[in-house]
Amino acid sequence: MTKSRQAHQRILDASFELFAKRGIRAVGVDELIERANVAKATFYSHFHSKDELVLAYLERLHEARSKSIDAAIRETDDGPTALLAVFDVFAEAVRPHINDGSSFVHVLLEMGPEHPLGRASAEYLTRTREQIEALARAEGLRDAEGFARKVLILLEGAVVAAVEGDEEGVEQARQMGALLIGLHSGTGP
Repeated sequence: MTKSRQAHQRILDASFELFAKRGIRAVGVDELIERANVAKATFYSHFHSKDELVLAYLERLHEARSKSIDAAIRETDDGPTALLAVFDVFAEAVRPHINDGSSFVHVLLEMGPEHPLGRASAEYLTRTREQIEALARAEGLRDAEGFARKVLILLEGAVVAAVEGDEEGVEQARQMGALLIGLHSGTGP
């Protein structure tokens, strides 16, 4: 890996660590530069602004999350209940002191829906919902779109609960997800 690529990677790694713990607005460029151990000129040669770095952070987070969801469901391979693996992925993401799971929600709330970063966060949440919808459709659930919308609401609520310190929020959302699977597969209430 070239020195330039190494510097780029260190900047992204620093953003992952700092943004996930404290949010976007609370972390300044100088702190990112210090944590990444790069010169200011190096930082700005890779990212022309903090917003550009945040967009790269969000893209990397979404890619990692999407791969984790697909892998968890493939590993479970238990029919429609395999969809509960989505909650397991989020449970890992919202562990104490690293709250990657709420980054899209945080950025959307921090920046607002009209800000480019808020719009990007909303788009990644939409992509997550679409991924869940495709997985639900592949498992033969009825109204896969409605199912995915409900699951995303549960996940977003679990993320907020985790931020509030509720360590059981994701598990409670998972239990409600199981009920949704029953409802959308015709085996539930």
